[in-house]
Amino acid sequence: MDVTAYLNRIDYAGSLEPSADVLQELHHAHILTVPFENLDIHLGRPIVLNEEHLFDKIVRHRRGGFCYELNGLFAALLQELGFEVDLLSAGVYDNGIFGPEFDHLILRVRLEEDWLADVGFGDSFRKPLRLYETGKQVQASVPYRIEHQSPMWKLASMDGLGEWRNSYHFSLKSRTLSDFRDMCHYHQTSSDSLFTQKRLCTRATLDGRITLSEMRLIITKDGQRTEQTLADEEEYLSALDHHFGIKMS
Repeated sequence: MDVTAYLNRIDYAGSLEPSADVLQELHHAHILTVPFENLDIHLGRPIVLNEEHLFDKIVRHRRGGFCYELNGLFAALLQELGFEVDLLSAGVYDNGIFGPEFDHLILRVRLEEDWLADVGFGDSFRKPLRLYETGKQVQASVPYRIEHQSPMWKLASMDGLGEWRNSYHFSLKSRTLSDFRDMCHYHQTSSDSLFTQKRLCTRATLDGRITLSEMRLIITKDGQRTEQTLADEEEYLSALDHHFGIKMS
């Protein structure tokens, strides 16, 4: 892997020591620069889960991706830097139930204490969470909580009304990237998958978030939300370029 090119892609120029501080800064940099997006699915381009393909797409072509791509490649970067990383299977919570095995890919990073990392879940925590912390972990005024409900673990966040909302549950069994291929294929081909139903591109900013959901451009800044409906495909492509640096070809 060309580590220098990857670090340039995420605008990171700090220490490369495999430490908790560096992990947090790499994670935060990734969240701010590499969007969560499913554009290839709507272009009919297959998503291939191998490091070379992911690196070419995300680093060389400055694209984003969904969980299998983003966390898969981020894990490879961390391992290249000397971190010990496990790929974990998670089931996303939706309509009152958790999804199946390999529905979502997350990372366990083993240091003096274990961390939960996830740069591929859209609007979520920006820096890794302590895996075994039983209390609230607050980021950007949002409390997160990890609970152990044997044999699974569960991540939840608190909404603006003070209610806990489940995000996903997961086990600590280590997986390989190839284990996720069937569900990756499902999510890019099934009409039941959320990823086939609409185009989405979103990334965090220092003071909020920018999201392009089909023809709606949504910008949240300091808690204030504005929404604009784009007129046509030309405006859509211009918004992709301006806000995400994505040039579709």
